[in-house]
Amino acid sequence: MNIWLAIVILAYLILAIVNLVDKFIIDNIIKSSRAYTFLVGLLSGVVWLGAPWLLHWPGPALFWLNLIIGALFPAGLLLLYRSLKLGEASKVLVVIGGAMPIFSFLLSAGILKETFSPRQLLALALLICGTVVIAWMPPKKKFLARLLAGLGFQDQLAKQAVATALAAALIFALFFVGSKILYLAQPFASAFIWIRLGSLLAVLTFLIPPSWRREIIKNFKRLRGHNAKIFLANQIFAGTGFTLQNYAIALGSVALVNALQGVQYALLIILGGLLTIFYPKLLTENIGRAIIIQKIIAVLLIAAGLYLLTIN
Repeated sequence: MNIWLAIVILAYLILAIVNLVDKFIIDNIIKSSRAYTFLVGLLSGVVWLGAPWLLHWPGPALFWLNLIIGALFPAGLLLLYRSLKLGEASKVLVVIGGAMPIFSFLLSAGILKETFSPRQLLALALLICGTVVIAWMPPKKKFLARLLAGLGFQDQLAKQAVATALAAALIFALFFVGSKILYLAQPFASAFIWIRLGSLLAVLTFLIPPSWRREIIKNFKRLRGHNAKIFLANQIFAGTGFTLQNYAIALGSVALVNALQGVQYALLIILGGLLTIFYPKLLTENIGRAIIIQKIIAVLLIAAGLYLLTIN
């Protein structure tokens, strides 16, 4: 197995667990998308602790490009949360999960001049199809639906939700492709720190509008005691997964790394199924025959895509 593939699978395993905790946080602690984005971006400044040993001056042109690319990430988060509030869970997930690797593929081919073998193209198609099959599950009030509902989905999918989700997918694709360009031009650790500075500076602008500032302060006050520990622990795991995801992008293909996000969804389904079997009182997964068949098909499609990426 390629090193980058092992790294990205580990990254999405960590991020799948992070998503479970995110459900609790968004449901019970920080319900504002602006406040959540601000706090996540603020914590990105922690990477600057390694600056004395890892940071290198990239020159003025790359410096500004680092900041611009970094600012794309919180912008994408805001659009993502907005689309989650507007749209039905499964339909919005189709847009986000399917569009981002497609945008990444087009941008990688056009900007990075990446080329893909027929096997890699087939793997990319299988991974995207697996993600779409997972996303198209009916919105039952079970484990996966409650998890997605915790991210802010509503019952009706408006045209605005689709447009917002597409915009989020495009910005995330631009962020990851732009990051790849920067990783090619600079040492990974140094570029990663500069990019996170761009994200930090972008979220600090959230404090300028008085209404946003009050909203952030109000939600920040909820981070006390046990809530603060949960949030910080989850952000440590999220930061680890995000760093591994970016390192995989530095080593491999942006389009394939983004397409492998389907692994994250598959892991959530497997985890939900295991919890249903062993801890039915804690979580109840939809185990109807049609749903089981749909989940098996989705997992098999993703597994086939992974297999094609691992063989020589």
